[in-house]
Amino acid sequence: MVYMSGENLLRAHGLRVTKPRLTVLEILNRGGHLEVDEITREARTRLDSVSTQAIYDVLGALARAGLARRIEPAGSAARYEARTGDNHHHIVCRACGVIADVDCAVGSAPCLDPNTTHGFEVDEAEVTYWGLCPSCKALSTLD
Repeated sequence: MVYMSGENLLRAHGLRVTKPRLTVLEILNRGGHLEVDEITREARTRLDSVSTQAIYDVLGALARAGLARRIEPAGSAARYEARTGDNHHHIVCRACGVIADVDCAVGSAPCLDPNTTHGFEVDEAEVTYWGLCPSCKALSTLD
């Protein structure tokens, strides 16, 4: 696997290199499923000044370029992650909202084939599993 610096990664995807883009990309690459507020708080510790709208703009550009993935579990704020291009899914805790990655159910995109495509060319399936994480399950057994 060839490592590509943030600058080269942005350029390779046709994006201009800016401090906010590099910062957000670095934050996402640490892992997790982050809300915009979390990303903004972290970015503000690294940059002199950045607006929430600028972070939304950066995330939109990164998502369109395939460098970030936006997920929005039902009843939850949008979250962003750096893991893209592999059509993985997510499992969400109903109690605390923690999210974990789940590898593709079958192994290759789009993982699930619909009975009918209505003429669409399907290239991705989004599956969200719901349940209780180990911590919340342990708490629920104490009640």
